[in-house]
Amino acid sequence: MPDFELEDKCCGLVAGVDEAGRGPWVGPVVAGCAVFLKRCVNPKLLDELDDSKKLSKKKREELYDLLLKEKDEGHMLLGIGEASAKEIDDINILNASFLAMKRAMAQAQVKADMVLVDGNREPKDFGCSVKAVIKGDAKSYSIAAASILAKVYRDRLMEKMALKYSGYGFEKNAGYGTKAHIEGLKKYGVTPEHRRSYAPIKKFLEQSKTSF
Repeated sequence: MPDFELEDKCCGLVAGVDEAGRGPWVGPVVAGCAVFLKRCVNPKLLDELDDSKKLSKKKREELYDLLLKEKDEGHMLLGIGEASAKEIDDINILNASFLAMKRAMAQAQVKADMVLVDGNREPKDFGCSVKAVIKGDAKSYSIAAASILAKVYRDRLMEKMALKYSGYGFEKNAGYGTKAHIEGLKKYGVTPEHRRSYAPIKKFLEQSKTSF
């Protein structure tokens, strides 16, 4: 379970960032940024925050709402940033993830002294010190909060995308390469939201010129 140990080892204002959506074949990659300005937050939040992948959809939604409430009460700074499928194709998924993180920090309007990033790669040009933390969303409250923001926000985006592009199962698979997604590609072709640099989508484009 996460705690504030990593934050306590840093000097100054600490931001946690994490992304959701590196693996899917379609849609943007989304990053969340979270800063605890005060630790007198709802005890339920600290009791239940964890790596978003370990939590049920219902629990993630509850924590997402709690985070927004803490922001409204002035206890936290929160931000969400995106990098589009086209940006992913243009600069690759790693750089697009870092771009989304920068945009999340900009939306949070945070001037951090240290940024804790989930993963093993440290982004450049963040304007402050950066520390990569492997499995950070299970170690740091700030990163865990960022992971919840990114995951819930992106899942909601994909549910909206499913209304525009029905037949791919985006509302359930979030753009990952499931059977329903593959069947949708076979039947309807590649949408403008698909990541054309990804090998499975390249293959579909080569096999068929069908496209929205």
